[in-house]
Amino acid sequence: MPAAATPPLRHGWTTGACAAAAAKAAYAALLRGRFAESVRITLPRGEQPVFALAEKTLGDGYARAGIVKDAGDDPDVTHGALVIAEVRAAGAGGGVAFRGGAGVGTVTLAGLPLAVGEPAINPAPRRMIRDAVAEVAAAHGGGGDVVVTISVPGGAALAARTWNPRLGIVGGISILGTTGVVVPFSCSAWIHSIHRGIDVARANGRRHVAGCTGATSEKTVRELYALRDQDMLDMGDFAGGLLKYLKKNPLPRLTIGGGFGKLSKLARGCMDLHSARSQVDLRWLGGEAGALGGGALGDAVAAANSANHALQLCAEAEVNIAARIAQLARASALNMLGGETEVGVVVVDRGGAVIGQSDG
Repeated sequence: MPAAATPPLRHGWTTGACAAAAAKAAYAALLRGRFAESVRITLPRGEQPVFALAEKTLGDGYARAGIVKDAGDDPDVTHGALVIAEVRAAGAGGGVAFRGGAGVGTVTLAGLPLAVGEPAINPAPRRMIRDAVAEVAAAHGGGGDVVVTISVPGGAALAARTWNPRLGIVGGISILGTTGVVVPFSCSAWIHSIHRGIDVARANGRRHVAGCTGATSEKTVRELYALRDQDMLDMGDFAGGLLKYLKKNPLPRLTIGGGFGKLSKLARGCMDLHSARSQVDLRWLGGEAGALGGGALGDAVAAANSANHALQLCAEAEVNIAARIAQLARASALNMLGGETEVGVVVVDRGGAVIGQSDG
């Protein structure tokens, strides 16, 4: 009997889509004097999701609606968060003004697509909210001049699990989403954060940044070069995402840090270091080991059962394969960058000790 087909992963909705839907529901209630049970919005690509309202409050001159974010099958930190929009009437001609309530961060560093001091409600969600307000105004005879305050209860705690502190966004999460749709296990949000990290570093005059594959290598590289929080880019497995953006938006110096296995992939030219999308090539690694320590070592490394085993075999033969990987990874990164940024590579073991450096 053939195996049952795996059901497709379920898409979800961004915080920006939820904020726009909540703002639409609140403004409609403010004009009509009552809430509907649900609200439909049109997203930038034409999708028309319907959202149930988890909070409905109609007060003197304001209305407040809340929507629980459903991120689908994506392991999103904000899945299940309540996104609230409070809408108040404003003076004629003012359009839509945005405020950040509890749990929504404030921009404190230059380099983001928002001015310092602004609530971290990104440009695409702002457009969605303006469009939703305009739609309600046209349907119910409103002027469209309102103050929209977005809040996310518990958002400050959620923000500690995001890159916001490094980007200079304090006090809460960002309201995000270019398309309004969360694609399950999408790489786009992570890569977007890498890009914003580079923007912030450039805007604040930072000259040396680092991208590391994980917490252990990050700690080592930070201490090795006395780098600050804003110097650290959360590269993870997305070496290509970092290098491609840095090529267009160069900084003087980049250090790449990581474990032996992941950086051996970069050394071979892989730009996505995730185990599901690239593998350590032990035959290639054996060729490099053989060039350094002889054919017998090369054969043993090619037959090793893991990158760590290969590293162990080279250590026993007193061959510093990690230094060779650091040099080759540097060359791979420079080939992608085109030479405007100086690059160094640091290879660490599982305890965080430096076992190979491109600069020796």
